[in-house]
Amino acid sequence: MRLYVKLLVAAVGLATFGCASSGFNAPSGGSKTTGWMYNDPKYGGFEVLNMHNQPTGPGLVFVPGGTFTMGRVTEDILRDWDNQPRRVSVDSYYIDATEVRNVDWREYVHWLGLVYQSYPEVARKALPDTLAWRKPLAYNEPLVEYYFRLASFNEYPVVGVSWLQANEYCTWRSDRVNEISLIRAGVLDFNILEQKDDNSFNTDSYISGQYAGLVKKNLPDITGRNPEGRRVGYEDGILFPKYRLPTEAEWEYAATAVVGSSTTGLLSDRGVYPWKGSGVRQTDGANKGLLMANFQKGRGDLMGVAGSGDGSAPMPMPVNSFWPNDFGLYCMAGNVNEWVLDVYRALSFEDINDSRPYRGNIFTSVVRDEDGAPQRDSLGRIKRDTVGYVGNRPNYMVGDNRNYRDGDMLSAVNSELDMSKKEDRANSDKMYYQGVGEDHKGMTSLVNENSRVYKGGSFVDRAYWLSPGTRRFLDENQAKEDLGFRCAMDRLGAAEFVSKK
Repeated sequence: MRLYVKLLVAAVGLATFGCASSGFNAPSGGSKTTGWMYNDPKYGGFEVLNMHNQPTGPGLVFVPGGTFTMGRVTEDILRDWDNQPRRVSVDSYYIDATEVRNVDWREYVHWLGLVYQSYPEVARKALPDTLAWRKPLAYNEPLVEYYFRLASFNEYPVVGVSWLQANEYCTWRSDRVNEISLIRAGVLDFNILEQKDDNSFNTDSYISGQYAGLVKKNLPDITGRNPEGRRVGYEDGILFPKYRLPTEAEWEYAATAVVGSSTTGLLSDRGVYPWKGSGVRQTDGANKGLLMANFQKGRGDLMGVAGSGDGSAPMPMPVNSFWPNDFGLYCMAGNVNEWVLDVYRALSFEDINDSRPYRGNIFTSVVRDEDGAPQRDSLGRIKRDTVGYVGNRPNYMVGDNRNYRDGDMLSAVNSELDMSKKEDRANSDKMYYQGVGEDHKGMTSLVNENSRVYKGGSFVDRAYWLSPGTRRFLDENQAKEDLGFRCAMDRLGAAEFVSKK
């Protein structure tokens, strides 16, 4: 009987505690898990911004993520077998509505020359290779001289830029967008002429406390412990994530734009090109018969008959030419090819992940001084390296994965390797040697860790290359007259736009 009473009392106690817990309501504006108030100095001053949607960066279009069939949808006429269909999923992200323009790139070069006065080679290295237009049996000298500079070409896509140059532009653009955002928030002074060399604004340097150049004021520290205030962080809703090149999967998903062809989660029509249907001309309306993209229709035919209104040209056209696809993106086929982030491998479809597929990861660690503070380079950027340490032990979560699963064991992160040793950090020399050294004499390969994918087709390509699933590659240091790019940005937080009333 006593045991029964004890069990009954315990059960009542648990029930009472459960009811009390389930009936606890957090105060408005407070933590749902602790009951402590946010943004209140009396409760410790933990600041939380009530922000549901990431703001859209300048020039970008939101692309809702989803699952799609990545790869070819037509016959592989080259028999490369490097783009076999496979189902993958892509997170929501942002991407430029158009290709980066000549005027955008001139702004970039102008800024580099203005700020890096002690290093004029920085601006010189950023110039596009206009000689990419030069052909042995074509009169392209006017394009060599004028295409990048002439004002009438402002809205045309920049070409003659390498993959490495495109990535440097993305870094610069990230810093300029965040800089103007901080200026508008009253955090930085608006005086570009005082920025010089390593005193120029860099987002990572600012966040880590290594940039003090034009800091006007800090955000108030509501805890009262730091009278000078605190630095702006990503949690304050002022800074944007970094601009970057889109991955191959993101670019192909954006070009395919199946959002307009789906019903209740089922795809009703997958076109060959970034528009509905399997042809290359408009099929209805007043524009019936007009071309949907700028490409070469046949040998020697880049323009059509004079006065026919075909809408193509023997050079790139303005970046907003033709009709946008269902995501609101222009020239995802034709005009110029576009760099993407991935390293090229013929068997990518066998290696990549099902979600957010990408090949080319290089995991790095911040280089720090003896006091643990991040080090900066001569341009004001935080130094990073593929060697890192946790205490005195090597950090094996850094490394170069461009050749991952290629048979080159040194390219994989391996707990048995000491990544601090130069001989253990070698990666592509074993697998993709370029004919240097007696042991590799005569060996060559166009496919190596510097081979980058480009997609989309151009004004000199046939219709086959307009299909989003087709892919080609080029060394990251090279440039072409029909190759440009557009930028992307991660969508962090809710996958879709959320409306809160």
